Amino acid sequence: MVHQEQFNLTTRGHGHMQDVTGQVAEVVRRSGIRKGVAQIFAVGSTAAVGTVEFEPGLQRDVPETLDRLIPPSRDYGHEQRWHDGNGHSHLQATLLGPSMAVPVADGSLVLGTWQQIFHLDCDVRARQRTVVVTVMGQ
Repeated sequence: MVHQEQFNLTTRGHGHMQDVTGQVAEVVRRSGIRKGVAQIFAVGSTAAVGTVEFEPGLQRDVPETLDRLIPPSRDYGHEQRWHDGNGHSHLQATLLGPSMAVPVADGSLVLGTWQQIFHLDCDVRARQRTVVVTVMGQ
């Protein structure tokens, strides 16, 4: 059995992390699937998803660490081609990745006590984002 839904987010732009665990869990609940996997996908080439202990320190640390690893710069090939200020945004999103899978057991996401699913906007401006959740199993 396969069930798919999507939901939308409004972001504030670069470094804005949002906890989407509740929205994903609700899709899993509505799916009726008891055992399987939930695949979460951030639509767009400058957004990413992952898991983290979603607390204020890490909400600051994750984007700041990405900025140290892949800092804003005009030297990226994307910048030289498009001059839109978001070459680093594409690279940061690529590093984290646009999708992830979380097991489903007894109709619920299998996550650790301090593990939440986040959406991170790496782009330089506020955006409307879409997250697609596909639940597969039985």
